[in-house]
Amino acid sequence: MRIAILTISDTRLLEDDASGERLAELAAGIASSVTRDVVTDDLEAIVEKLRELCDSGEVDCILTTGGTGIASRDNTPEATRAVIERESPGIAEAMRRETAAKTPFAMLSRAVSGIAGHTLIVNMPGKPNAVEECFEVIRPVLKHAVELLHGRTAH
Repeated sequence: MRIAILTISDTRLLEDDASGERLAELAAGIASSVTRDVVTDDLEAIVEKLRELCDSGEVDCILTTGGTGIASRDNTPEATRAVIERESPGIAEAMRRETAAKTPFAMLSRAVSGIAGHTLIVNMPGKPNAVEECFEVIRPVLKHAVELLHGRTAH
């Protein structure tokens, strides 16, 4: 499984992106390759980068970090919806459900997940500890989800 980590932030660079770095470390445990990039919170910039990654044919799963809250510059869910063809709501619902037991701030997440072609996109929060908690929730299903997207449906 090839995973791309996309950090959405107006203030972070690749060098100081703790949540993207932590997510890449976690993803390395289940992926054959992991790439990272950072893009601003600008809606069109996020859409453009998500489409570029999906169209490349080199990514099976995109895990975004940041921009999922209720602040005015939190555009990640809208950008993701502009790119995906079908939502996969259970993934984001499970992350919110499981992490709300640890912090009430999970209720403020507007994260979405869905499918663009053969690529799964999952929005995650922008804090390193929140990324870790959310990744642990979805880790058990990521490989199977990607296999299904590639037509491998045998059980």
